[in-house]
Amino acid sequence: MSGFREALRRLRPSGRGERSAEIAAPSAPSALLDAIPNPILELDAENRVVSVNYAAEELLGVSALRLVGRSLEDVLAPDLPIFLLLERARSQGVTIAEHDLVLDGPRLARRVVALQAAPLTGRAGHVVVAIQDGSAARALDQQISARNAARSINGMAAVLAHEVKNPLSGIRGAAQLLEAGARPDDRELTTLICDEVDRIRDLVERMEMFGDKPIAPKAVNIHRVLEHVRRLAQSGFGARIRFVELYDPSLPAVLGHRDLLIQVLLNLVKNAAEAIAETERLDGEIQLLTGFQHGVRLGSGPARAQRNLPVFVAVRDNGPGIPEDIRRHLFEPFVSTKAAGSGLGLALVAKIVADHGGLIQTESWPGRTEFRLHLPVFEETMDEFGDGSGA
Repeated sequence: MSGFREALRRLRPSGRGERSAEIAAPSAPSALLDAIPNPILELDAENRVVSVNYAAEELLGVSALRLVGRSLEDVLAPDLPIFLLLERARSQGVTIAEHDLVLDGPRLARRVVALQAAPLTGRAGHVVVAIQDGSAARALDQQISARNAARSINGMAAVLAHEVKNPLSGIRGAAQLLEAGARPDDRELTTLICDEVDRIRDLVERMEMFGDKPIAPKAVNIHRVLEHVRRLAQSGFGARIRFVELYDPSLPAVLGHRDLLIQVLLNLVKNAAEAIAETERLDGEIQLLTGFQHGVRLGSGPARAQRNLPVFVAVRDNGPGIPEDIRRHLFEPFVSTKAAGSGLGLALVAKIVADHGGLIQTESWPGRTEFRLHLPVFEETMDEFGDGSGA
């Protein structure tokens, strides 16, 4: 947090003749503060906003003109632990740091952050707050781990495809020949052999999908993709579940591959429907949401250029939630909450989202689980990953 210390030094008064804290003029954000990618706020003794940088405006979803002079409780839920931390920083006169804090508010999607609060010398009751979004970092770590594991699966799939699929075809053919001359009691066994061979072949084919083929992204209307997924779900596994669509109709097209995005969202909706079915509740509901969320960026390429991911797509259900012991490993291959699950579905989801240059985040507790995809926007001048260098 060297940037935070430098920002704090710049904010501290250094001249002997400066005004006291009671009559000090509100400070304006400097170019230094605006250049810092993490949100930074200065608050007075009553938790009124004195100054914010650009990243804080994006985080809170409110412009500096509307933030300055307002209480932080107007934009964040007043019962959040952050307010206790602010009082500790004031009363103890030291920097307070905490991780895994929840921020929530009317314009702010629920997220987990790391936070530092430090008192300002010479300004009684004033504190500087630096925030680092921990949910995106955790989601990215999970996604990177899942992608590395996917590469290993790709190697295994290549071996399995060559060494296993051909013998499987021979086994299935032999079972069918036996079935033609078998007694009725024995035909049940030959049918079992064919079914198990088909199951293994399907598993190998699913593993083959972890290959590194380019996705050739184009402009995709994400609402048409969601509508297609909803129709498929309601005509089959989600027939008894209520679907709620909460869309932002003003969203631009995203940069992606339509069929792969259908595969991702259909997988998430199917998982949600199966989770609800486990509870046997009659008010099962799946919400499909879209919106525009500022400030979500990922570094990409050798120069770590930042790519904006402003469009989000979410699948939310009111099922039992994901067990805490597997949440951190949710996107790893062969991890599943289902007794008969292969554990490849969410690993493939994470790989496809990563291939789109996007990010997937998860929140879950009993009665609510949400998977949120952050995707790049299509622009006419973009290359395939939207950095503007293409024709």
